[in-house]
Amino acid sequence: MATPVDKAASVFQLLEAGSKQGYIGENISQLEHALQAAQLATQEGADNETVLAALLHDIGQFCSAKELRRMLVEDIGSDDIDVGAVGHEKLGAEYLRKVGFSEKVCELVESHVVAKRYLTATEPQYYEALSKASKLSLKFQGGPFTPDEALAFEHDMLFKQKVQLRKWDDAAKIVDLVTPGLDA
Repeated sequence: MATPVDKAASVFQLLEAGSKQGYIGENISQLEHALQAAQLATQEGADNETVLAALLHDIGQFCSAKELRRMLVEDIGSDDIDVGAVGHEKLGAEYLRKVGFSEKVCELVESHVVAKRYLTATEPQYYEALSKASKLSLKFQGGPFTPDEALAFEHDMLFKQKVQLRKWDDAAKIVDLVTPGLDA
């Protein structure tokens, strides 16, 4: 059974692996993107869980389905399990749940794609400001919300935090921006 220190080390290893991976269609690494999102959250006075969610929102990009499957097998004691084909936001949230993060952190991580769908449906200028890569990925993420989906999302208890996390995600793509590192 992994200790909390082991679990934290595992998450940090995944984040550090992101320093070697480009951020899909952008000129920064996955780690730079994560650190920028966390810095924006910190600068705007977000609570610790929201800052963690900003840092970890793309953890599913580095956490493989194979790793999640291994963790689930350990939990249930059987290898008769399938994690299916899921998006990085769902994979990341499930990984963080297994590691022991709070449900708020996991929900925020899981919702950053949904918040993008909401914003593209409700703010026309939002879509226009998206990067080319983000516009392309939107197509694979279900496209903009319908009016009914947008209304339902607005009633979510974490609605404001989810939308804000998405905006930090979008803004966290600045080449050569100096941020505090993981050890900060």
